[in-house]
Amino acid sequence: MATTYQRYLKLNIDGSRLGLERSESESNYFCTPKGAKVIGWAGVDGIHYCFVRGFGEMVFAVSPMNTQGNYVHPVARDFRDFLRLLLACGDAAALEQVYCWDQAQFDAFLQDNPLTGEQQAVLDVIREKMLLAPREQPFAYIKELQAEFDYSRLKYTEDYYEWVPVEPKIPEWKVYFDGNFWGHHGGQRAGKEISLDRQFVWDDEVWHIPAIYTCTKGLVVDFCLQIPVERIRSYMDKWNLSIENEGTDFTDEQRMQIHAENPLAFNINPKVVLNGTVLSGAHGCGLSWNPCFPEGNGLEAKSVTQHYGLDPAYGWVIWRSAVPWTKKRKPQITTLSVTLMQEPVTMSGPHFHVPAPGESIEFIHPTTGAQHTLTVQEYEQQEMSRELFDSQDQEFPTHYTVMSYTLAPDLPDGAFTVTDCLPSDQPRQKRTNPNEPQASGSICIGIIGGADAPTAIIFGGSGQGKLNAACSALHFEPVDDVEWRMEFHEKRREDITVELI
Repeated sequence: MATTYQRYLKLNIDGSRLGLERSESESNYFCTPKGAKVIGWAGVDGIHYCFVRGFGEMVFAVSPMNTQGNYVHPVARDFRDFLRLLLACGDAAALEQVYCWDQAQFDAFLQDNPLTGEQQAVLDVIREKMLLAPREQPFAYIKELQAEFDYSRLKYTEDYYEWVPVEPKIPEWKVYFDGNFWGHHGGQRAGKEISLDRQFVWDDEVWHIPAIYTCTKGLVVDFCLQIPVERIRSYMDKWNLSIENEGTDFTDEQRMQIHAENPLAFNINPKVVLNGTVLSGAHGCGLSWNPCFPEGNGLEAKSVTQHYGLDPAYGWVIWRSAVPWTKKRKPQITTLSVTLMQEPVTMSGPHFHVPAPGESIEFIHPTTGAQHTLTVQEYEQQEMSRELFDSQDQEFPTHYTVMSYTLAPDLPDGAFTVTDCLPSDQPRQKRTNPNEPQASGSICIGIIGGADAPTAIIFGGSGQGKLNAACSALHFEPVDDVEWRMEFHEKRREDITVELI
């Protein structure tokens, strides 16, 4: 019986109208796989389509000009599906570019490139002579095929490996209690995987708990947060983020907002309850998968997405939490649940200066819209003892300003802090000659809250309300005027408990 491809050849149609031009040339590119049989050329950038020995009638697109990611992608499980995809899209160019598009880009391409009369005539012949119908949901079909395909099975000539370094092989999947996604300490036994495949929705987010692992020392739980690619792309476009631009020039306030809006940030504190007992003392690690830059994801992220079958067309945040057993012996699991608690999100507020104690600053809470008054109770410059710094070669800044204040009406503990807008002075080399230039170090100072986020210190009740304190950054010389910034810390969703076993 003739194959679908052989029947197509007997039609003797002009496939160039569909981006599938026939050629008698046997010339291949450096990235054409071994055992390839070319079945058509796009006529631009060397793009061609082929079968590959050992893969049956699966159709591959070869894109020699693609400098990001694989040069070869499967676009149809067999030639019959390839023709049905052409009937749905009208041009092979749409199929070839699916690997780097999302659904919106794919739809826009089809809308911006309507069928010509010549293309329609060729497609009508294929439909009538081959008795085929257009493939439904072509984008989803190709994405699913490419997500499940093992690209390591394709082999190339030596010319290819001169251009493209061999990608490290994903190691065997093993999870250790004291390890992380990048490795583990020696002498441990890998945990036993218990598949759960638990999925739930928390507000507008889709979460997966694919598996847990029972180890000698404790329990390991993997949390996977699914993020639509449109949300990631919108976030990156808003802040002009890319692999080349990681946002090093942003202000502190912008960084704070960027972190609060980052869809790939994990700001959840999980609590594990085993057989009715809370397991405490957890440690964890996390990584993410960004579909906007698939080749920029590390080998570890690829390993996780492949092992759990996570759709690479989505973004993913994967958090691994390890909690020790309450006793030395591994318990039998009868019930198991996790409670997810969102960490407060920090928002930048107004800046202010303090002329003297007794000053009052009115402000509006950015979320509630309520008016509050910050009243400065005490305000003075202080100096730390140099004996606190044990260094023979460096000297450290010691001058700072401390402020105590009250709020009316008051806010809950941890919901409001005041911080210095400027960073601390960096340590510097001690000078033996006063005329020597000074070299600054790059050590961050974390004393009295430090430069990044001086914390509020609660002194207890008073007749004027709860008394808080904030400390400025450290400087080598006293600073007469400190610019302070209010910060609000808000928990934006209620806790959720998920029963696992």
